[in-house]
Amino acid sequence: MIEDLEITEIKDYLAQLVPFDSLSPAYLSKAARALRISYFSASCGHVEIDYSNPQLYIVRTGAFEVHDKQGVLLDRLAEGDFFGYPSLLTGENVNNQVKILEDGLVYLVDLALFRQLRDDSAVFDRFFNRAHAKRTQRFEPNAGGLNTPLNLTVSNLATATVISLAPQDTVQSAAKLMNENRVSSLIILENERLCGVLTDRDLRSRVLSQGLDGSVSIASVMTTAPICIESTCLVFEASMLMSHHNIHHLPVVNGARVVGMLTTTDILRSQNNQPIYLIGEISRGKTLTELVIISKRFPALLQSLIESDARAAEIGRILTLISDALTKQLLKLAHLQHGPPPFDYTWIVFGSQGRMDQTAGSDQDNGMILAQTPDPQQMIFFKKISEFVCHGLDACGYIYCPGEIMAQTDKWRVDLKSWQGYFSKWVSTPSPEALLNTAIFFDMRCLDGNEVLFEKLQHHVLKQTQGNQIFIAAMAATAIASTPPLGFFGKFVLERDGEENKVLDLKHRGVAIVNDIARVYALHEGLSEVSTLARLDKLLGRKILNKKDVKNLHDAMEFVSSMRLRNQGQQLKAGKVASNYLKPADISRLMRHQLKDAFEAIHSAQKGLQLKFTRGVF
Repeated sequence: MIEDLEITEIKDYLAQLVPFDSLSPAYLSKAARALRISYFSASCGHVEIDYSNPQLYIVRTGAFEVHDKQGVLLDRLAEGDFFGYPSLLTGENVNNQVKILEDGLVYLVDLALFRQLRDDSAVFDRFFNRAHAKRTQRFEPNAGGLNTPLNLTVSNLATATVISLAPQDTVQSAAKLMNENRVSSLIILENERLCGVLTDRDLRSRVLSQGLDGSVSIASVMTTAPICIESTCLVFEASMLMSHHNIHHLPVVNGARVVGMLTTTDILRSQNNQPIYLIGEISRGKTLTELVIISKRFPALLQSLIESDARAAEIGRILTLISDALTKQLLKLAHLQHGPPPFDYTWIVFGSQGRMDQTAGSDQDNGMILAQTPDPQQMIFFKKISEFVCHGLDACGYIYCPGEIMAQTDKWRVDLKSWQGYFSKWVSTPSPEALLNTAIFFDMRCLDGNEVLFEKLQHHVLKQTQGNQIFIAAMAATAIASTPPLGFFGKFVLERDGEENKVLDLKHRGVAIVNDIARVYALHEGLSEVSTLARLDKLLGRKILNKKDVKNLHDAMEFVSSMRLRNQGQQLKAGKVASNYLKPADISRLMRHQLKDAFEAIHSAQKGLQLKFTRGVF
């Protein structure tokens, strides 16, 4: 009787778990009876996986991490998650290591049973194939959204509006409706049920070429019993279906209800929203109006990158490459309008664009290094160029810097000697204003123009900062002034956003602190790298920071940045303005646990920074 109760409890649990909820009652019962139960203790370190006997691991309780053989984090798992399925699907030894974070109870499904469950339910089979494709694509060298993401679903691309007529309506009315809505196909419904599709090809081959007039009924020329696709299916499945049947339109359904239409154009457009295509279009843009139109596709690109599970660092780099291309094209257009420069200059970028870690809603921070002191006429020329570019960036969504750190501001459009003077003053007299500037200006990068001017400026800056104990101590004091949002007993310390929600500020209380810490060490060591992760990587092997500390900061940066981007993706998807604020209730218990770990790692790094640089000074 006890065994029967246990099996019933397992069956009830599986019945609520995707994709086991798609199994037939007979196979659900079979799974509940045949699976084994195992307990894993965190004291063991990791799960010993026998690849000669591959199994599906279903996490009932506890927490785990999956790492590849190089130690790269692949996944974090909690209740209801799975691991072990890549070997079941491929028959290969995947050689991943599963770290046990918290003691856990796990259900085990062997290969024979797993195959039977796949045969019983197409939904079950598709779920694990997709999960495997998603993980494979995420960690392939070309990951990062350069093609249509493997896990992008039809619902992300299909038109959400059902444009339809009835079968008894005329072809003329159909042609008129298609023209009005600028579509190449219509859904044909009878009693609200799909009965056919009419495409522009049908009108050509079945009406015009046959000499028929517009009074014939749609029913006589439409494609009956059209092939459909579920909105939850993957885009690559839709693409394969179209290719196999040589069709260009797929009605999208949720069960028996038609919810939209997917076309080959929609799929091509999704590819054209990828970085390589957008950058190409930007470089061909001949007017600001064209660039503004292209820029409206940037949010879709961000959403695509997030859904492809690209790493936060990859997303930041890709978004920055887009803004770099946009800035360079605006400079070209500016010179087409105002003429060539009277002498060399360098366009430099600061802050997030300098670090190549831009996110949604980034503002612009830029300047110009002039090869010589301009006369009044030359000053007017460079002002026109800078205003054209800064205005164009604002029109494309990169808003004007609130602090006016832009090339169109006279102070930030000067010769090399003046720039060197600015930095010398900030370093020699680290006032609060100067230290505020370090968070922006000391993360600089040459974007366009004469690179020698930039190199001279950078060399000057690093010579000033390397080993400068007073300046570095002042920077370190600033880097520890703001702390991660953790209070006593590891509880989140929440603040209020503009809508009075209790939230975590992932930028200023997380990502920005890591940027500050890395910047202090990099300037102290005289490193020319600007990217935060590149700075951390360069610090490896140096005595100033040990390997463990570098790795912890690296992982914390990636995790908090990833949470920030995913949250922004959800905000954009909901039609909201992207922000840096996260509601803890919006994420899982495991994610909250991991976020606390990341904040603790950042706080620990702050303590190390304080001990190294501020003792006896501040």
